[in-house]
Amino acid sequence: MKKKIFYFFLFLAASALFHQQTHAQNTTLGIFEAQGDVGIVKHKGTGTYDPILQVYNLSGSGANIWAKADGFHFVWKRMKGDFILRTNAAFIGKGVEDHRKIGLMVRTSLDSNSKHVNAVVHGDGLTSLQFRKTVGGETEEKKSTLTHADVIQLERHGNKYIMSVAHKGELFVEEEVSDIDLGDDVYVGIFICSHNTNVTEKATFNNTRIVVPAPASLVPYRQYLGSSIEILDLETQNSRIVYQSPKSLQAPNWMADGRNLLYNSEGLLYKFDLKTNMPTVFNTGSAKNNNNDHVLSFDGKWLAISSADKTGSSIGWVVSTKGGEPRRMNEIGPSYMHGWSPDGKYIVFCGERNKEYDVYRIPSAGGPEERLTNSPGLDDGPEYSPDGKYIYFNSVRSGLMQVWRMKADGSEQTQLTNDDYNNWFPHVSPDGKWIEYITFLKNEVSPGDHPFYKHVYLRVMPVGGGPSKVIAYLYGGQGTINTPSWSPDSKHLAFVSNTSLLFPVFPIATN
Repeated sequence: MKKKIFYFFLFLAASALFHQQTHAQNTTLGIFEAQGDVGIVKHKGTGTYDPILQVYNLSGSGANIWAKADGFHFVWKRMKGDFILRTNAAFIGKGVEDHRKIGLMVRTSLDSNSKHVNAVVHGDGLTSLQFRKTVGGETEEKKSTLTHADVIQLERHGNKYIMSVAHKGELFVEEEVSDIDLGDDVYVGIFICSHNTNVTEKATFNNTRIVVPAPASLVPYRQYLGSSIEILDLETQNSRIVYQSPKSLQAPNWMADGRNLLYNSEGLLYKFDLKTNMPTVFNTGSAKNNNNDHVLSFDGKWLAISSADKTGSSIGWVVSTKGGEPRRMNEIGPSYMHGWSPDGKYIVFCGERNKEYDVYRIPSAGGPEERLTNSPGLDDGPEYSPDGKYIYFNSVRSGLMQVWRMKADGSEQTQLTNDDYNNWFPHVSPDGKWIEYITFLKNEVSPGDHPFYKHVYLRVMPVGGGPSKVIAYLYGGQGTINTPSWSPDSKHLAFVSNTSLLFPVFPIATN
């Protein structure tokens, strides 16, 4: 009898848990807390979130977001302090009014006449930074030179708000406004307004993120923000978060089986199963001080790692992808492993010798290292092309950090990017068609540095050089893509973004 009662209560508990989980997944608003119509709205709006695809769908009515009062549908979260909001937003269907609106908003309250700042795209393409400085005051705006924005970002620094907008694939264009005091505790979120009380409009929002950036007091390389591992679909440029941690996770490699990632955290390497979305420690034997320069051989059998020896200097090591005790590669350091030759005979790395950082190669079976670059300044991030003919790397020799290419013997060193940014860590796609790299802003980062917690772009360009396009807009930097992160089929990329604010995610496996 006791056993029957026990199982009965066990059944009730399991049923309750199932109900709670189902209810949570059906009603979740992802990174937001609540939703509702603001002001007088004739047709009730809705907001739904697909936890698998990580996409929001909004419908809403409302007369306008303008003048002294607003009417619209709002999906929001209460926040304090500084933050960055970002989304890719698009109307669904042709629509009725030219001035229907979608975008990102920060409000003092949910009253229709609240002070607010919003980054908005209108139905006719007008893109602007709108704001109401006082309760019940007139709404003002700064029009962007860019219209029909696909990517919208709104950032708060105290009482300063910065709107950054772009067409998908292009760099941001900015507008800003200062001295807008909304108070510390605000409502932040995504919105839709039909600009016609009799009409309901619809829109979709993807790549939606709320980032809490590093505080000014953060001590670099001693204090860390949380990390999100994301998987980017190159065709759609939509990204899904598959794993989050309050710890610093860095440099995901995509393993040859296509089913696992490899990343480092707090001196250890972890194997991340994309089917179960669970990490396990990867065995590197006595190497317990691993950094984010680790790279897999083309055949998937070997892993080159960079780990501090007893002197504290980073040294290259090789270990089987089955795990085990690693074999030391370098006599001296620091040395940072970056790429294997396709035939597995060589490993290229960045090494500091006599206070100069250059590209070297070393036989994977062991032997003397060979210097391939000798220009003054930093040369880093070397990686072979899949055909073994070239080595791609980044160099500061021309002023800013740029992407370069040379033949496998070090000859014919040629600059491939030449823009007003700092470009690091070129990674060639397995099909040999594209180069992915990370871009830092020169007003944030000096050419020879690639720190944590900055505004960065991920970009791709044709392997032989040519126009680049942005594939991701991020807050990240060090550890985002230090090592090759292409999927074996060249259709996806893995990378790390950062924030001190983490949310529950419902990831799915990548085939």
